[in-house]
Order: sequence, then structure tokens, then C-alpha cells
Amino acid sequence: MGYGPVSLVRTVLDAVRPPPRLVDWSIFGIVLFEAASGIGSFTIGSSSGWPLFWLHRIFGVTLVVLLGFKLARVRYRLTESEQWRPSTLLSVLTAIAAMGALATGITWVFGLDVRLSYWTLLSVHVGFGLVLVPLMVWHLTTRFRLPTRRDFDRRRATLEYTALLVGGAVTYRAQEFANRLLDTRGADRRFTGSQPRRGAGNGSFPVTSWVADDPEPVDRSDWTLTVRGEVETPLDYPYEMLSPDSDETAVLDCTSGWYTVQRWRGIRVGDLLDEAAVRDEARFVRFVSVTGYRWSLPIEEARQALLATHVDDERLSHGHGAPMRLVAPDRRGFQWVKWIERVDVRRRADPAQWIVTLSSGFD
Repeated sequence: MGYGPVSLVRTVLDAVRPPPRLVDWSIFGIVLFEAASGIGSFTIGSSSGWPLFWLHRIFGVTLVVLLGFKLARVRYRLTESEQWRPSTLLSVLTAIAAMGALATGITWVFGLDVRLSYWTLLSVHVGFGLVLVPLMVWHLTTRFRLPTRRDFDRRRATLEYTALLVGGAVTYRAQEFANRLLDTRGADRRFTGSQPRRGAGNGSFPVTSWVADDPEPVDRSDWTLTVRGEVETPLDYPYEMLSPDSDETAVLDCTSGWYTVQRWRGIRVGDLLDEAAVRDEARFVRFVSVTGYRWSLPIEEARQALLATHVDDERLSHGHGAPMRLVAPDRRGFQWVKWIERVDVRRRADPAQWIVTLSSGFD
């Protein structure tokens, strides 16, 4: 007697289903990995970092299967009123956050570009993920049960998790093939997942601000670029003294889920550092906004960066960072500091810049 499609699927799922406690802890481990890899991906703009994004998607597909196992096992607690406990509401909220993160992530990779008020689907996906982690920790404290030795049949566990991960990888590659075959917007994503914004100049890509970083327009006549720190000759440049004489075609890849390729024009940071005579002890260059927002680059990388005053042949608009913004190839958009007024040459890195990214702009 042959297998029907449904019976075949059930047989395969039964073969790869880990023990219940192992499922629970695997879900928790994957959620932690997804949160960590998602946050880490915000800082990766170079194509050499593609494995982290690839793993994030494969583990996401694996999480779908594990959550299916989990929900099939506990569904009676939700459908039968006599099974409800005070902790059931927490379980429901955790499930909603998990399914919200998965649904928005899957929808995004297929290229659907829907905005929910100010937020893209990718931003909503990130929000669900950040909420899910504390909910998972809280949920585990109400039902804390470690796996037993019987749960760890090494051969069976190895086969189960190998099958789940290989299945996740195959599904992910099939999704990419489907995007190309159907010519969806998802087929044109970068390795980061960002979708293209085409055109040239200020009007061709969105105006975004990191958290609350949104100052009033800067008066160019009252603005000065200062170069200071580990230099022999501190510099001050009024706007009218700047001579934008360098060009850079670079990808601006925003963590809200879009990218654009633009030709930027401005001043090479290396030229400024040479004019200021950098001391031998200098190791980092910090770029500071009028809002206090800042980011640092290793000095050799900073030398190749550009302080842009123009995009394409247009002078930068306020929303895009006028009078001057950082153009740092292979860095993500939030590291391209806008409204720069100061360049600090430093001996040490600035770990507090991470805190400032969350606090600048708030009064």
C-alpha cells in the first residue's frame, strides 16, 4: 500500500521530530541566535559577511518547523478552556510574537514592500524579534524543564537536526529560485535583504533617521567643520571654504530594508587628515553630528571615506545630512553619520557610540 502525500509528510516529520523538551530548548536557542545574528547583521555591509545572513535565514526556516512541532503538541491547552492557566496568556503572547517575526520575515524575502505607518516590514520583523526574546525567557521560567539524558540519543539527534538544517537550506534556496523564476521584487535584494531604490539625487531614496536623530535644518552660513584631537594642526572650515573635489560611487544600505547606489561628491577624509598632520599615535577617526550622534572608523578605513556635500550633482538636502554626511563604503546606513560638524582623531575606539545611537536626538 502506497503513501499518500499527507501520510508521506507525516512520516517525514515524525522521523525528524526531536523529543519535546529538546524541541523547547532548541526553539529558545534558535531565537537567541536569530536575535544575535539579526543585531550583528546591522553592522555588516560588505558582501564577505553573507554567511551570517544565510545562516539567519536557514535557522529561521528551521524555527518554523520546530514551532509547528511545539504548537501541535500544546494546541489542546489553547482550544480547551479548562486547560487555561495564568501562564497561558504569556504562552499566547509568545506565540504571537514568534509567528509575527516569522510571517514578516518570510513576506519580506519574497519582495512584498508594505509600510505600516513609518515602518517597513523588515522593521516590524525586527520589532517582533526584539519582543520575542524577553517573552521566551519569561515563558521558560514558568515551565522550566531541562532535557534528560534520554532526550540525547546522539545518533538520532544528529540525524534529526541535520535533516532540519538541510531542509532549511534547501527551502531557502528554493525560495530564492522562486523569486527569480517569478521575477518578484525579492529577486533584486542585496545579500542583506535590502530592496533597491533606483534613480539619482536626493529624491531617489528615502529620508530616514536613526531613532530620534532629527535636527532642525543646519544654517550653512553659521556652520563650521572642525578637525581636532591627535593632530598637529587643528582645522576649522566654514562651508564656503570647502572644495568638494572627490567622487565616490557607493551603496547606501539602510537597516530599514532598502539600498541605493549613488555617486557622492565631497572631501576625502584622508586629505583632511594629511592637512591636519595626524600624529603617529592616532588609531581611530570619530565623526560627530550636530545632534551628538557619532561613529568611529579605524584610521586606515577612515582615510578612504568621503565627507559628502553632494549626491549625484545635487547639493545634499537637509534630510540626507546637509551640509555634510559621511560616506563609508561597506558600512550600513546608520554608520553614515549625517549633519557632521566635527572630526575627532583618537588613540582609542569609542564604545559609548553604541549608547549614543539610541539616545541622540532625545531632549
